[in-house]
Amino acid sequence: MSGFGYQVLGFGSGGVAADPAVNYVVVAGGGSGGNGRGAGGGAGGFRSTFGSASGAGNTGGGGTIEGTIEFTSGVEYTISVPSGGANVSGSGTVGNSGGNASLSGTGITTITSTGGGAGGAYNNQAGTAGGSGGGGSGSGGPGSGTSDQGYAGGTSTGGSPYSGAGGGGASAAGVAGQGTAGGAGEDSSITGASVTRAGGGGGGGDFAAGAGGAGGGGAGGTGTGTAGTANTGGGGGGGKYHSNSGAGGSGVVILRVASALYTGTTTGSPTVTTDGTSTIMTFTGSGTYTA
Repeated sequence: MSGFGYQVLGFGSGGVAADPAVNYVVVAGGGSGGNGRGAGGGAGGFRSTFGSASGAGNTGGGGTIEGTIEFTSGVEYTISVPSGGANVSGSGTVGNSGGNASLSGTGITTITSTGGGAGGAYNNQAGTAGGSGGGGSGSGGPGSGTSDQGYAGGTSTGGSPYSGAGGGGASAAGVAGQGTAGGAGEDSSITGASVTRAGGGGGGGDFAAGAGGAGGGGAGGTGTGTAGTANTGGGGGGGKYHSNSGAGGSGVVILRVASALYTGTTTGSPTVTTDGTSTIMTFTGSGTYTA
C-alpha cells in the first residue's frame, strides 16, 4: 500500500501508516555589520513549521507557524544553504547582505528565506532591508524585515556616543539608540532540543557597543565587530571607524521526516539524527535529499 509515493505499513497486519508530513526550518545567511559608527547586520530570514518545546508556535517576524509539506517518492529535493554577508573595513562602509536559503523540488512550492540586511555606517548611511533588517547609523534609518521572516533593524538616535543601532532578529527588532543590542532570534525544537537561531548583530562604534541578539548575533565593537555564529543566520556586529565589522553567520536548513519513510539518499553530507519516530537532516551546506 502506498500514499504520496511512500511505502506505508499494511493496516491488515496491524500496522500503522507512517506520517508523510515533512517539517522544516529554513534560515538564510545573516547580514554583516557596518563600520564607523557601524550598525549591526540583520539576521537571515527564519521560516519554520516546527515550534519550540515551550509551546511557542511562531515563524520569524511573529508570523504563524507554517504548514508542513509532503515529499514524493523518487523525487530529488534541492537544499541551498548560503553564506552570511562578508565583513567590511574602511572609513565608514555599509555591510553586505546575507544569501538566501531555499528548499525546492517537484510537487512543492519553493520555500525561500531572505538573507539578512546589511548594517548602516558612518555619515548617516542607512541599513538595508532583508529577512531581518540591518540597523541604522546616525540619521540613516534601519532596514525593514520581511513579513513572516524577521523584524526591522533598530533606529539610531544620532549624536554621542557615535555608534550604530542593533540589527533586527527573527523574534524582535533591533534596539533603538547608540551601540545597542541586536534583536533576539526565534527558537525551534525540530531537532528534539530547543535551539534559538537568527539573532541580529549588535551596533558598534567609537564609544559604545551592543550585544548580539540571542540566536547567533555577533556583538558590536568599539573596535572590530564580532561575526555572527555559523549556521544560525546571525547578523554580524558593527565596528568602529577604520576597524572591521563582523561578518554574518551562514544559514542552515533542517528537515524532519518519519523514520519509516527516510531513504538515506542525500548529498552534501547533512548531519543525520533521530528523535522518537522521526529522522532529522541538518544541512550546514548545500545538498539534496531523494525521497
